[in-house]
Amino acid sequence: MPTIFQISTYLTYWLDAVDEHSLHSPFFYDLYTKVIDMPYTGNAIAEDRRKSLLENNTSISVKDFGVGSMTLKSNVRRISDIARTSLTPANLSALYTRLIAYSASTTVLELGTSLGINTLYLALPGTRVTTFEGSPEISAQARTGFEAAGATNINLVQGNIDQTLPSWLAHSSEKIDFVFIDANHRYEPTMRYFQWLLPRVHAQSVFVFDDIHYSKEMQQAWQELRQHTLVYASADLYRCGLIFFDPSLNKQHVVLQR
Repeated sequence: MPTIFQISTYLTYWLDAVDEHSLHSPFFYDLYTKVIDMPYTGNAIAEDRRKSLLENNTSISVKDFGVGSMTLKSNVRRISDIARTSLTPANLSALYTRLIAYSASTTVLELGTSLGINTLYLALPGTRVTTFEGSPEISAQARTGFEAAGATNINLVQGNIDQTLPSWLAHSSEKIDFVFIDANHRYEPTMRYFQWLLPRVHAQSVFVFDDIHYSKEMQQAWQELRQHTLVYASADLYRCGLIFFDPSLNKQHVVLQR
């Protein structure tokens, strides 16, 4: 059930959000018409896997490194309940697929694998996806799904992201094209992950932050992220926020209808 804060921020978003008819920026007009306001096209393999997870009543012990679930308080949880409360909605995952294709991203990072459904959407042909998940039990479920899907372009890194992400960055020198951040829904970890990743961005990089209005902490992080000196454009879609690093965009922010 949404909190009073979430209801309040949604009302503000609803009042501010615009569509292509109010967009004067050529960049955001193109992004809106070609990526955001497009018909939903699902990933059949991912959605079959989602269905099986929603029907799986096996219980597992979950180790939370973030804020945890607002509705599932016990660390022993049914897989079906985890799937019901933590998986990215299909229409949003499909949007991320379109965004990766639009930006021609190949090096993709995901912080917060969960059960791996969103990861399958990110793993387009030609991409290399590295996804980070803290919980060993959830990682095992995600890995099973990747293997069943034959997704050989996904590398799952299991462990506390505060440790595994710096280690991965220390052993990889490549620039990052696309990052989806849905790990620890707190201000300090969100800002820390951003700072760690910042040296690897380039002008065409795209960062997506999930649940930017989840709490006052996350909203504060979002407001500071979009005002960072190296961020030249940002878009608020309520459930997520997009940031872009191309200096030619000249400091733009929009609130877009979905």
